[in-house]
Amino acid sequence: MVFTAFIQYVEDSFGDVFVEQMISGCNLATEGAYTSVGTYDHGEIIQMVVQLGKLSDREVPGLVKDFGYHLFGTLVTGYPEVVKYVNDSFGLIATIDNHIHVEVRKLYPDADLPSFSHEFRGPDELRLLYESERGLADLAEGLLLGCFDHFKEEVELQREDLSHGAGTRVAFTMRRAVN
Repeated sequence: MVFTAFIQYVEDSFGDVFVEQMISGCNLATEGAYTSVGTYDHGEIIQMVVQLGKLSDREVPGLVKDFGYHLFGTLVTGYPEVVKYVNDSFGLIATIDNHIHVEVRKLYPDADLPSFSHEFRGPDELRLLYESERGLADLAEGLLLGCFDHFKEEVELQREDLSHGAGTRVAFTMRRAVN
């Protein structure tokens, strides 16, 4: 699903021509043909993001973060039950590993998902620890930003890379604006 959402993001943000140029500029075993139920080598999405960065003259981390934001909207549209029983972003974020990823594994048993743990530091502060060998903390950050917007919340987000720049272990501290 992430691959099809990425192609849709590129199409929506840059147009069909960019999609074609991006795919043709990569060496993809799939030749850019993805389905929402398939499992694919994450190296393909990395190739496409790098190629998109070259074509659009944008930095890869910003593109990945923008895609994460877009992906959150795609997830909510495709799986509205994910947000149905929570009242705010912190409530949803706290369910990532013990609920959302459990459901994802039912649909995609081969999915290699990052791990998340969280700690509430009061009613308006949450710390989230992201861990993944893939180093896609920019994607996680974009998903968080999409989540805040979905719930129409003003949240200050601080990011601390605990993996010496590799992006494989990152702490996000979130503070909700108190009105």
